[in-house]
Amino acid sequence: MIRVSLRLALLALFLSLSATAFAAGWSYTDGTGKTVTLDAIPARIIASQDAAAGLIPLGIRPVGIYADSPVADAKALQGLDLTGIEIIGQSWGEIDIEKAAALQPDLIVAEYWPVSGEWSGGNKLAGPDSPLSALAPITGVTVGESVIAIIEDYETLAQSLGADLANSDIAAERARFEAARDAFKAAISAKPGLTALAAFAGNDALYIATPHGSSELTDFQTWGLDIIVPDAIDQHGYFENISWENADKYQPDLIMLDNRTSTQLQIAQAQPTWTSIKAAAAGAVTEWPAYWLRNYGAYAGALDKLTAAIKAADANLSE
Repeated sequence: MIRVSLRLALLALFLSLSATAFAAGWSYTDGTGKTVTLDAIPARIIASQDAAAGLIPLGIRPVGIYADSPVADAKALQGLDLTGIEIIGQSWGEIDIEKAAALQPDLIVAEYWPVSGEWSGGNKLAGPDSPLSALAPITGVTVGESVIAIIEDYETLAQSLGADLANSDIAAERARFEAARDAFKAAISAKPGLTALAAFAGNDALYIATPHGSSELTDFQTWGLDIIVPDAIDQHGYFENISWENADKYQPDLIMLDNRTSTQLQIAQAQPTWTSIKAAAAGAVTEWPAYWLRNYGAYAGALDKLTAAIKAADANLSE
């Protein structure tokens, strides 16, 4: 009888330990359908700049970040506390692999862009056969048709990594965003007929963005902003490329210029045909938060600027 009881006790202990070990495991399925499974919740994470911008406000701090440009210029990282985080790359497609390896990462968190079929930094850096994939599994959020969906996906990922989404700071940022979104909608409703154009000013051409593939532009459309859709998208799927001689092909009431670099307006104003666009001549130009919004705080700030520009715009300018 004693032996039976002892065996039962040992069996119960074994099952308890097995359940604990199983519960400590971690898995995540990314937008490509690939599931990463680890024996324990990953603690040492290397993140792309955009992934870091999605995770840090939720309380998940990576040990390393790779950026597409100098960190000081990376819009996604502005305003975030990067203290103690190793920067392993500051140019598109480039990292210091020795620094990355020294961090001993458990996981690489990047982003998958379905329009171009690439991971953050390019597939040579973060794809299936990349140098980063040799250090740790790569996974992450898919960039879809709404920034809200992206943020919610980051919340799901962060919670799986141990984040407390009930944190008061997170709730406050969400509330600030909701107020900014409602003000944005009200400004649009007050300007029936207003049209907007999203663009990148290059030295060689004016690039007109399509909302398809741009999560924030799709959000703006959903909330009522009439964004002009270009009719000749290039092979990459994001822009129509227009020579500066034909800069006036589209005539919006408001121009939104890509704000990932600080020289956009300066480049545009240097082109003699810039003011052939009525909105440019009227100074109806504002910033487009192009492709980098990953948290509610940044989104709220961007919407505040756009709301002010919409309120100041003339909805009849392009008639």
